Amino acid sequence: MLKITRTLISVYYAYMLEYRAEIFFWILSGSLPIILMGVWIQAASNGGFSLSSLDFARYFFAVFLVRQVTNIWVIWEFEQEIIEGTLSFRLLQPLDPVWHHVARHLAEKLTRLPLVILFSALFFWLYPKATWSPDLSRIILTGLTVVLSFILAFLIQYNFSMLAFWMERATSIQQFWSLLQIFFSGIIAPLDVFPAPFREALLWTPFPYINYFPSAMAVGLNIHLEKGLGIMFFWIILCYTLNRWLWQKGLRQYSGMGA
Repeated sequence: MLKITRTLISVYYAYMLEYRAEIFFWILSGSLPIILMGVWIQAASNGGFSLSSLDFARYFFAVFLVRQVTNIWVIWEFEQEIIEGTLSFRLLQPLDPVWHHVARHLAEKLTRLPLVILFSALFFWLYPKATWSPDLSRIILTGLTVVLSFILAFLIQYNFSMLAFWMERATSIQQFWSLLQIFFSGIIAPLDVFPAPFREALLWTPFPYINYFPSAMAVGLNIHLEKGLGIMFFWIILCYTLNRWLWQKGLRQYSGMGA
């Protein structure tokens, strides 16, 4: 399995290298947190928030970095495979088609890495006060939460992808979900500035664990680690179970259509 994984990632990495220019613009398209950083830094300078201007700067830069990992597009590829019928060729292979999508995503993240390092160096050069040095335990926990965030984001979107078996434009549902995610996952603002009752309710949903939780972990904001990890694992298991059920139902629908 490791050999297959290594081969798939190598193949898709070579493929992604052909799209370096596009990936550069994809990174720029995810710069909304950097734009909002300036807004919240100015707001924090006037007081009234539990976070300082420096906290906002570090948090939004962490969100920018986390989004480079949690940015998922599997639904557009899967929907196209359904429409064009190319999924049938995947089903003939002794490997679940999902692993092709996972490998393609991982390869794309590796392609982003040099550009992300360049953007990070530029950010800290322009704003040296925002530099921070987390200890080893925080680095490990941040890495763990980022990996879990990627898994959760992928499973959620892959579940929406399954709806392509029954409808022509499953991406329309994903676009609505993405709108909710922008507001509730910590991209627009850290959950710390939300009213306490609303924040506590939101922490039981999957939204905060896609961007806010790993970003807050990275910069040392006050979070409940054990509770957060428990909720993340709950949503991951639930989404995986739902995905396997939708996959089996979807394949029967796909076969019934003569594919």
